Amino acid sequence: MLDLAHLRLLRTVIATGSLRASAETLGYTSSAASQQLAALQRQTGLQLVERVGRGLEPTAAGRALATESANLLDEMGRVEGVIKDLRAGRIGSLSIGYVASVSATWLPPLIETLRTEFPALRLDLRLIEVADGQHDLEIYIENPAEPPPPSAHLRRLAADPYVVALRHDDPLAAAPAVPLADLGEHAWIDNEPGDGPCRRILLDACAQADITPNFQVQTPDYRTALSLVATGIGITAIPRLAAVDPPTGVRILPLTDPTPTRHVGLAIRATAATNPAVRRAAELLTAVASAPGTSRDGQNKPGASPWPRTR
Repeated sequence: MLDLAHLRLLRTVIATGSLRASAETLGYTSSAASQQLAALQRQTGLQLVERVGRGLEPTAAGRALATESANLLDEMGRVEGVIKDLRAGRIGSLSIGYVASVSATWLPPLIETLRTEFPALRLDLRLIEVADGQHDLEIYIENPAEPPPPSAHLRRLAADPYVVALRHDDPLAAAPAVPLADLGEHAWIDNEPGDGPCRRILLDACAQADITPNFQVQTPDYRTALSLVATGIGITAIPRLAAVDPPTGVRILPLTDPTPTRHVGLAIRATAATNPAVRRAAELLTAVASAPGTSRDGQNKPGASPWPRTR
Protein backbone atom coordinates (compact mmCIF):
# COMPACT_ATOMS: atom_id res chain seq x y z
CA MET A 1 0.00 0.00 0.00
CA LEU A 2 1.31 3.42 -0.94
CA ASP A 3 2.32 5.73 1.89
CA LEU A 4 0.18 8.87 1.84
CA ALA A 5 3.02 10.93 3.28
CA HIS A 6 5.19 9.92 0.34
CA LEU A 7 2.47 10.93 -2.12
CA ARG A 8 2.09 14.26 -0.36
CA LEU A 9 5.83 14.80 -0.67
CA LEU A 10 5.71 14.04 -4.40
CA ARG A 11 3.00 16.64 -4.95
CA THR A 12 4.94 19.19 -2.94
CA VAL A 13 8.14 18.52 -4.91
CA ILE A 14 6.22 19.04 -8.15
CA ALA A 15 4.70 22.27 -6.80
CA THR A 16 7.99 23.73 -5.55
CA GLY A 17 10.47 22.15 -7.97
CA SER A 18 12.86 21.73 -5.05
CA LEU A 19 13.49 18.91 -2.63
CA ARG A 20 14.88 21.30 -0.01
CA ALA A 21 11.88 23.65 -0.26
CA SER A 22 9.51 20.66 -0.04
CA ALA A 23 11.29 19.38 3.06
CA GLU A 24 10.96 22.78 4.74
CA THR A 25 7.28 23.00 3.78
CA LEU A 26 6.47 19.59 5.25
CA GLY A 27 8.75 19.85 8.28
CA TYR A 28 11.29 17.22 7.16
CA THR A 29 15.03 17.32 6.90
CA SER A 30 16.39 17.27 3.34
CA SER A 31 17.82 13.81 3.99
CA ALA A 32 14.46 12.43 5.20
CA ALA A 33 12.64 13.93 2.20
CA SER A 34 15.17 12.41 -0.19
CA GLN A 35 14.77 8.99 1.43
CA GLN A 36 10.98 9.17 1.25
CA LEU A 37 11.01 10.14 -2.40
CA ALA A 38 13.43 7.30 -3.19
CA ALA A 39 11.20 4.88 -1.25
CA LEU A 40 8.16 5.93 -3.28
CA GLN A 41 10.02 5.34 -6.54
CA ARG A 42 11.13 1.89 -5.37
CA GLN A 43 7.61 1.04 -4.22
CA THR A 44 6.02 2.03 -7.52
CA GLY A 45 8.88 0.82 -9.71
CA LEU A 46 8.71 4.15 -11.54
CA GLN A 47 10.99 7.11 -11.99
CA LEU A 48 8.83 9.93 -10.75
CA VAL A 49 11.23 12.90 -10.89
CA GLU A 50 14.43 13.79 -12.66
CA ARG A 51 17.03 16.38 -11.90
CA VAL A 52 17.09 19.41 -14.20
CA GLY A 53 19.77 21.91 -13.31
CA ARG A 54 19.54 22.51 -9.57
CA GLY A 55 15.89 21.56 -9.37
CA LEU A 56 13.63 18.56 -9.87
CA GLU A 57 11.10 18.07 -12.63
CA PRO A 58 8.36 15.42 -12.60
CA THR A 59 8.40 12.73 -15.22
CA ALA A 60 5.20 11.93 -17.06
CA ALA A 61 4.64 9.06 -14.60
CA GLY A 62 5.30 11.34 -11.64
CA ARG A 63 2.88 13.96 -12.91
CA ALA A 64 0.19 11.36 -13.57
CA LEU A 65 0.57 9.82 -10.11
CA ALA A 66 0.45 13.23 -8.44
CA THR A 67 -2.70 14.13 -10.36
CA GLU A 68 -4.46 10.88 -9.52
CA SER A 69 -3.54 11.14 -5.85
CA ALA A 70 -4.92 14.67 -5.45
CA ASN A 71 -8.47 13.63 -4.49
CA LEU A 72 -7.14 10.93 -2.17
CA LEU A 73 -4.89 13.37 -0.32
CA ASP A 74 -7.65 15.98 -0.09
CA GLU A 75 -10.01 13.40 1.38
CA MET A 76 -7.35 12.19 3.78
CA GLY A 77 -6.79 15.76 4.89
CA ARG A 78 -10.50 16.05 5.60
CA VAL A 79 -10.42 12.84 7.64
CA GLU A 80 -7.41 14.07 9.60
CA GLY A 81 -9.31 17.28 10.31
CA VAL A 82 -12.26 15.24 11.57
CA ILE A 83 -9.94 13.33 13.89
CA LYS A 84 -8.56 16.58 15.29
CA ASP A 85 -12.07 17.93 15.79
CA LEU A 86 -13.20 14.72 17.48
CA ARG A 87 -10.25 14.90 19.86
CA ALA A 88 -11.23 18.48 20.65
CA GLY A 89 -14.91 17.53 21.00
CA ARG A 90 -15.93 19.94 18.23
CA ILE A 91 -17.99 17.45 16.24
CA GLY A 92 -19.47 14.03 16.66
CA SER A 93 -22.27 13.09 19.03
CA LEU A 94 -22.84 13.04 22.76
CA SER A 95 -25.50 10.81 24.27
CA ILE A 96 -27.02 11.77 27.60
CA GLY A 97 -29.39 9.59 29.58
CA TYR A 98 -31.33 11.37 32.31
CA VAL A 99 -34.13 10.89 34.80
CA ALA A 100 -37.23 12.98 34.13
CA SER A 101 -36.99 15.16 37.23
CA VAL A 102 -33.82 16.93 36.03
CA SER A 103 -35.18 17.78 32.59
CA ALA A 104 -36.59 21.19 33.56
CA THR A 105 -33.84 22.26 35.93
CA TRP A 106 -30.46 20.91 34.84
CA LEU A 107 -30.78 20.12 31.15
CA PRO A 108 -31.65 23.58 29.72
CA PRO A 109 -28.46 25.36 30.93
CA LEU A 110 -26.39 22.28 30.06
CA ILE A 111 -27.69 22.05 26.50
CA GLU A 112 -27.50 25.80 25.92
CA THR A 113 -23.83 25.91 26.90
CA LEU A 114 -22.85 22.78 24.97
CA ARG A 115 -24.54 24.09 21.81
CA THR A 116 -22.61 27.36 22.17
CA GLU A 117 -19.21 25.81 22.87
CA PHE A 118 -19.54 22.77 20.55
CA PRO A 119 -21.86 23.98 17.75
CA ALA A 120 -21.22 20.95 15.52
CA LEU A 121 -21.89 18.46 18.31
CA ARG A 122 -25.02 16.33 17.91
CA LEU A 123 -26.79 15.74 21.21
CA ASP A 124 -28.82 12.60 21.81
CA LEU A 125 -31.02 12.92 24.91
CA ARG A 126 -32.86 9.89 26.30
CA LEU A 127 -35.01 9.33 29.37
CA ILE A 128 -33.68 6.48 31.51
CA GLU A 129 -34.74 4.65 34.65
CA VAL A 130 -31.36 3.17 35.63
CA ALA A 131 -27.73 3.75 34.66
CA ASP A 132 -26.97 0.92 32.25
CA GLY A 133 -23.88 2.22 30.45
CA GLN A 134 -25.68 2.77 27.14
CA HIS A 135 -24.94 6.51 27.05
CA ASP A 136 -21.82 8.66 27.27
CA LEU A 137 -23.27 10.40 30.34
CA GLU A 138 -26.07 9.14 32.55
CA ILE A 139 -27.81 11.20 35.24
CA TYR A 140 -29.39 8.60 37.48
CA ILE A 141 -30.81 7.93 40.92
CA GLU A 142 -28.40 5.97 43.08
CA ASN A 143 -29.76 2.52 43.81
CA PRO A 144 -27.63 -0.20 45.46
CA ALA A 145 -29.87 -2.84 43.89
CA GLU A 146 -29.09 -1.62 40.35
CA PRO A 147 -25.62 -0.03 40.30
CA PRO A 148 -24.08 1.41 37.12
CA PRO A 149 -21.61 -0.73 35.14
CA PRO A 150 -18.39 -1.21 37.12
CA SER A 151 -16.32 0.33 34.33
CA ALA A 152 -18.16 3.67 34.50
CA HIS A 153 -16.65 6.72 36.19
CA LEU A 154 -19.05 7.76 38.96
CA ARG A 155 -19.63 10.93 40.92
CA ARG A 156 -22.43 12.14 43.15
CA LEU A 157 -24.08 15.30 41.85
CA ALA A 158 -26.56 16.17 44.59
CA ALA A 159 -28.79 15.05 47.40
CA ASP A 160 -32.41 15.64 46.46
CA PRO A 161 -34.74 15.82 49.50
CA TYR A 162 -38.44 15.20 49.14
CA VAL A 163 -40.98 17.97 49.60
CA VAL A 164 -44.74 17.88 49.98
CA ALA A 165 -47.17 19.58 47.63
CA LEU A 166 -50.40 20.76 49.30
CA ARG A 167 -53.26 22.94 48.19
CA HIS A 168 -53.04 26.47 49.61
CA ASP A 169 -56.11 26.00 51.84
CA ASP A 170 -54.76 22.88 53.55
CA PRO A 171 -54.29 23.55 57.31
CA LEU A 172 -50.65 22.46 57.05
CA ALA A 173 -49.90 24.86 54.19
CA ALA A 174 -49.14 27.77 56.53
CA ALA A 175 -46.30 25.93 58.30
CA PRO A 176 -42.65 26.47 57.32
CA ALA A 177 -42.17 22.70 57.07
CA VAL A 178 -44.30 19.59 57.50
CA PRO A 179 -43.36 16.63 59.70
CA LEU A 180 -43.98 13.44 57.76
CA ALA A 181 -46.11 12.03 60.58
CA ASP A 182 -48.62 14.89 60.14
CA LEU A 183 -49.58 13.52 56.73
CA GLY A 184 -50.79 10.18 58.03
CA GLU A 185 -54.48 11.16 57.80
CA HIS A 186 -54.26 12.84 54.41
CA ALA A 187 -55.26 11.33 51.10
CA TRP A 188 -52.12 10.78 49.04
CA ILE A 189 -51.54 10.96 45.29
CA ASP A 190 -49.01 8.38 44.17
CA ASN A 191 -46.62 9.62 41.48
CA GLU A 192 -44.37 6.60 40.87
CA PRO A 193 -45.46 4.09 38.22
CA GLY A 194 -43.26 1.31 39.59
CA ASP A 195 -41.50 0.04 42.69
CA GLY A 196 -38.22 1.82 42.02
CA PRO A 197 -35.70 3.45 44.35
CA CYS A 198 -37.68 6.71 44.64
CA ARG A 199 -40.77 4.91 45.93
CA ARG A 200 -38.71 2.85 48.36
CA ILE A 201 -36.95 5.94 49.75
CA LEU A 202 -40.31 7.57 50.46
CA LEU A 203 -41.93 4.47 51.95
CA ASP A 204 -38.91 3.80 54.17
CA ALA A 205 -39.15 7.35 55.54
CA CYS A 206 -42.89 6.93 56.13
CA ALA A 207 -42.19 3.73 58.07
CA GLN A 208 -39.71 5.63 60.25
CA ALA A 209 -42.44 8.22 60.90
CA ASP A 210 -44.84 5.35 61.72
CA ILE A 211 -47.34 6.16 58.97
CA THR A 212 -48.60 4.35 55.90
CA PRO A 213 -49.43 6.62 52.93
CA ASN A 214 -53.13 6.50 52.13
CA PHE A 215 -52.80 6.41 48.33
CA GLN A 216 -56.13 7.35 46.74
CA VAL A 217 -54.96 8.07 43.19
CA GLN A 218 -52.19 6.50 41.10
CA THR A 219 -50.51 8.80 38.55
CA PRO A 220 -47.62 8.07 36.16
CA ASP A 221 -45.52 11.19 36.79
CA TYR A 222 -44.83 14.14 39.07
CA ARG A 223 -46.44 16.77 36.82
CA THR A 224 -49.77 14.98 36.78
CA ALA A 225 -49.66 14.53 40.56
CA LEU A 226 -49.05 18.25 41.07
CA SER A 227 -52.01 19.10 38.85
CA LEU A 228 -54.24 16.82 40.91
CA VAL A 229 -53.07 18.44 44.16
CA ALA A 230 -54.46 21.73 42.82
CA THR A 231 -57.93 20.14 42.59
CA GLY A 232 -57.95 19.25 46.28
CA ILE A 233 -57.91 15.48 45.77
CA GLY A 234 -54.93 15.01 48.07
CA ILE A 235 -51.28 15.73 48.72
CA THR A 236 -48.20 14.32 47.02
CA ALA A 237 -44.59 13.93 48.10
CA ILE A 238 -42.04 14.47 45.35
CA PRO A 239 -38.30 15.10 45.03
CA ARG A 240 -37.41 18.76 45.23
CA LEU A 241 -35.94 18.75 41.72
CA ALA A 242 -39.36 17.78 40.37
CA ALA A 243 -41.19 20.56 42.23
CA VAL A 244 -40.73 23.07 39.44
CA ASP A 245 -43.46 25.59 38.55
CA PRO A 246 -46.27 24.06 40.60
CA PRO A 247 -49.83 24.93 39.53
CA THR A 248 -51.58 27.98 40.91
CA GLY A 249 -52.72 27.45 44.47
CA VAL A 250 -50.22 24.66 45.23
CA ARG A 251 -47.66 25.17 47.98
CA ILE A 252 -44.36 23.31 48.18
CA LEU A 253 -42.99 22.73 51.69
CA PRO A 254 -40.03 20.79 53.09
CA LEU A 255 -40.67 17.43 54.73
CA THR A 256 -39.06 16.71 58.10
CA ASP A 257 -38.76 14.05 60.80
CA PRO A 258 -37.36 12.35 58.73
CA THR A 259 -36.64 13.97 55.38
CA PRO A 260 -36.74 11.37 52.60
CA THR A 261 -33.71 12.02 50.40
CA ARG A 262 -32.57 10.45 47.20
CA HIS A 263 -29.11 10.93 45.66
CA VAL A 264 -28.53 11.91 42.06
CA GLY A 265 -25.39 10.49 40.48
CA LEU A 266 -23.50 10.91 37.23
CA ALA A 267 -22.06 7.91 35.40
CA ILE A 268 -19.54 8.57 32.62
CA ARG A 269 -18.86 5.79 30.16
CA ALA A 270 -15.20 4.82 30.49
CA THR A 271 -14.55 4.95 26.74
CA ALA A 272 -15.89 8.51 26.56
CA ALA A 273 -14.20 9.90 29.66
CA THR A 274 -11.41 11.71 27.76
CA ASN A 275 -13.70 13.35 25.20
CA PRO A 276 -13.58 17.14 25.72
CA ALA A 277 -17.34 17.52 25.23
CA VAL A 278 -18.01 14.79 27.79
CA ARG A 279 -15.61 16.38 30.27
CA ARG A 280 -17.24 19.78 29.74
CA ALA A 281 -20.74 18.33 30.15
CA ALA A 282 -19.71 16.67 33.41
CA GLU A 283 -18.22 19.96 34.62
CA LEU A 284 -21.42 21.85 33.75
CA LEU A 285 -23.62 19.28 35.45
CA THR A 286 -21.53 19.46 38.60
CA ALA A 287 -21.85 23.25 38.56
CA VAL A 288 -25.61 23.35 38.01
CA ALA A 289 -26.15 20.66 40.64
CA SER A 290 -24.18 22.76 43.12
CA ALA A 291 -26.13 25.95 42.41
CA PRO A 292 -28.06 27.65 45.25
CA GLY A 293 -31.01 25.54 46.29
CA THR A 294 -29.26 22.24 45.63
CA SER A 295 -26.45 20.69 47.63
CA ARG A 296 -24.77 17.36 48.08
CA ASP A 297 -26.01 16.95 51.64
CA GLY A 298 -29.64 17.69 50.86
CA GLN A 299 -29.78 21.07 52.64
CA ASN A 300 -30.46 24.48 51.14
CA LYS A 301 -27.24 26.43 50.78
CA PRO A 302 -26.81 29.80 52.50
CA GLY A 303 -28.48 32.47 50.42
CA ALA A 304 -30.63 30.00 48.51
CA SER A 305 -34.04 31.21 47.48
CA PRO A 306 -36.82 29.84 49.71
CA TRP A 307 -39.38 27.50 48.26
CA PRO A 308 -42.39 29.34 46.82
CA ARG A 309 -45.33 29.32 49.18
CA THR A 310 -48.07 30.03 46.62
CA ARG A 311 -48.35 30.15 42.89
